[in-house]
Order: sequence, then structure tokens, then C-alpha cells
Amino acid sequence: MSQPYDPARDGAQMSFDGRMSYGDYLHLDQLLSTQTLRTDAHDEMLFIIQHQTSELWMKLALHEVAAARSALQQDDLQPAFKMLSRVARIFEQLNNAWDVLRTMTPSDYTHFREKLGQSSGFQSYQYRLVEYTLGNRNGAMLKPHEHRPDVLAQLTGELARPSLYDEALMLLARRGLAIPDEVLNRDVSQTHTAHDGVVTAWQAIYEAPQKHWELYELAEKLVDFEDYFRRWRFNHVTTVERIIGFKRGTGGTSGVAYLRRMLAVELFPELWHVRTVL
Repeated sequence: MSQPYDPARDGAQMSFDGRMSYGDYLHLDQLLSTQTLRTDAHDEMLFIIQHQTSELWMKLALHEVAAARSALQQDDLQPAFKMLSRVARIFEQLNNAWDVLRTMTPSDYTHFREKLGQSSGFQSYQYRLVEYTLGNRNGAMLKPHEHRPDVLAQLTGELARPSLYDEALMLLARRGLAIPDEVLNRDVSQTHTAHDGVVTAWQAIYEAPQKHWELYELAEKLVDFEDYFRRWRFNHVTTVERIIGFKRGTGGTSGVAYLRRMLAVELFPELWHVRTVL
């Protein structure tokens, strides 16, 4: 009878006394001890892990978008393309996570919903940072974070600098496209609104892709990313409606009605509007 396979025979490290292990590197003891249940409801664990893992993916998304923005500032487009592709896949992963949460029924949720207090996903400061970094800059959304000076400083700091889309438009201007001065010199703390002059610039790129190949590829990377982002918002709406119907959200929002309003937000508006004029 053959002996059980021993990985050590092939050189696998099996002793970790005083050495770096997988659990050490990832701080798994700390990570896996943060799922604090407030009830004995079976599905509360699902609810907590769903939102904690979403926050981890958003942390990575912010890391990638910040690097992509820096690359655009330096006219280094190939690394920016890789990062934008990655962040689109991150939102694909976030989209898939809704499928797991949707296995929770309204009856399941009622067993622990009241223990959430006033907490709500719209209070996620990382999500707000994602929105601000991409260009959706609603200053009213600073209010839920005023009790955290450190978080408020992050958010206001982001509002003081050009968004990812602002940097894309400045890049177009550096490459010789006619971006209107009122767009380039606008108050970056405010949300950019669609401008016909910017539509015309993107139109020139789409009508001559061989002449503007890098900018053409940038346009499609941004559209791809926003496509996944829109799907994430839509899945959020349908998941909430499936579980709580049209009840108010725990944070006091109108719930589904509030989330549906967010579906109309365009992050890179001219990249969608240009499709109509091509």
C-alpha cells in the first residue's frame, strides 16, 4: 500500500515556527475575527461578509483608479489601460456578489434588520471616494462623514483635485483636441456636466481611430468601466427591491426610489452622448 503523499518530500515548507506563514502575511486572525454577529439569525453572517468583502474590493478599485489617474497625468497610457481594465473586472466581481446576497429572502432579513440601527451602504466612505474620484461630486454627501475628521479630510481632499475624467479631458487637450476652456478651467470640486464641445472632441477620435488610437482605446476603457459600474448600481437596486420592496432604507433614504435616481447618473457623459452623433 502506497504511503500518503508528503509535500515536504518535494520541498514544501511545513514548519513555520518563527517564519512567515500564509496566515501571518494576510493577518487572517484579525481579518476573520471582525464578523461580529448581533443576532442569532443565520443570514447575518452572509450580510456582514458581503459588505466587508465589497469594501475590500472597493479599496483595490481606489488603488487602481488612483494609479490610472496618475498615469494619465504623465501621458503614460499603456499602464493606465491595464489598471482601468482591472477595475472594470473588480466591478464585475462586485456584480457577481449580488447573486449571493439575493439568496437571502425578506423573511431572512427581518430577523436582524433592526439591529443595523441607522447604518446603511450609502454611508460607505470608500464608495463615496470612488464616486468622487470618477467625477460624481455631490458635496451634500460629505454630511454623513462629518463625525469622522480623518474621513472628511480624505473626501474633501479628493474634491480639491481633478477627477479621473478631468484628467482624461486634459490629456485630450494636450494631444491637440479642442477641449473648451470652460471645461478645462472649471471648478473641479463640482460634477462635470456634458458639454457639446467635449462630444465633438470624442467624435473626432471615434471617426478617425487610426489617427488617435491611444485616445480611442482610452475612450473604450472608460466606457467599459462605466458599463460595469452601471450594472453594479442596477443590481443593487434589484437586490434591495427583492429583499425589502419599497421600504425606507435603514439610513433613512427612500430605499429603492433613491437607488433608482442614481441609475441616471453619468460618470463620463460625453462618451455616451457621442454614440448618437457618430
